[in-house]
Amino acid sequence: MSNAVPPLLAALVDDAAVFPPGSMPLPDAVPAHLRHRAGRWAPMIGPLLVPAADLPEIAATVDIGVVGEPAAVDQALAAVPGNLTVRQVESPVAKRGEDPAPGIDRLAALAQKHSDKPWAWYFEVPLAWGLMQALDHLARLRADGLPAAAKFRTGGLAAELFPTPVELAAVICACRDRELPFKLTAGLHHAVRHTDPDTGLVHHGFLNVLAACLAAEDGAEPADLAGILAATDGLPLATAVRGALDRPRPLWVGFGSCSVDEPVTDLTNLGLLPREVHA
Repeated sequence: MSNAVPPLLAALVDDAAVFPPGSMPLPDAVPAHLRHRAGRWAPMIGPLLVPAADLPEIAATVDIGVVGEPAAVDQALAAVPGNLTVRQVESPVAKRGEDPAPGIDRLAALAQKHSDKPWAWYFEVPLAWGLMQALDHLARLRADGLPAAAKFRTGGLAAELFPTPVELAAVICACRDRELPFKLTAGLHHAVRHTDPDTGLVHHGFLNVLAACLAAEDGAEPADLAGILAATDGLPLATAVRGALDRPRPLWVGFGSCSVDEPVTDLTNLGLLPREVHA
C-alpha cells in the first residue's frame, strides 16, 4: 500500500475535517479518518487535527494534532486520554497587527514544559507586521533544540486573508534561508491555483506550493517562486514535480485540509498518484 505514495507526497495532508469549511462533527470525523488511515493513501495522510477542548470526546485509538489557543492547549495536554497519541501541537501566537514575540515566548514555555514528549510544535504567525522578526525568533528556538516550526494561513472567508503569490513566495524563501520548517492551512483543498466559483476568492494550489518549495531548495528567489505560485495550468506544475517524487519534501511539512479525498483526486488526475485498479 505504501508504494502508492512517493516520498515527496508522504504525510502531505493533515486531516482537518472538523474545522471550517467542512466542519464535520467529531463523531463522524473520527471513523472517517480511521478509514483513510486504513486505506491505500494512508502514507499521505497525517494526524487528525482536533480542537484542544474536544480531546475527551474521542473514544477511538487515533493519532492527533492538538489545535487551540495556548491556555486551552495547556489544559488539554495536562490530561490526554490514553487512547490518543499526540503527534503535534498547533497554536496561534498573535492576531494580525499584534507583536508576535510575547505569544511565541508563551508557547515556547509550554513546549519546554513538555520537552520530554516527541511532539512537533507549530507556531501560527500572522502574515503581517513583525513576521520576519518572528521567523528569526523561531529559528533561534529551533537552534536551541526546541522542535519549533512555523504555521501560516493561506486563506479564509475574506480576500485579505489570502496572501498574494509575491507574499507567499517571500515567506517560503524566508523559511528556507532560516532552515525553518513550516506548515500551511486554509484554502489549500485543490492542487492548482483557482477561483472558487461560489465565493469568487482566488485560492492557492498545494501543487503550486510544492513546486515553489522545490524551486526554493534549488536556490530560486522570491520573484521566481511568485510566478510558480501564480500559475493556473496544472500540467507544467505536475511535470516540474514529477521528477522529484522520490525526494523527501523540503522544509514544507504539509497542510491541513478539511477534505482528504480532494487532494488525492487532484493528484491522481494529474498523474502524480496511480489510479486504483479494480478487478
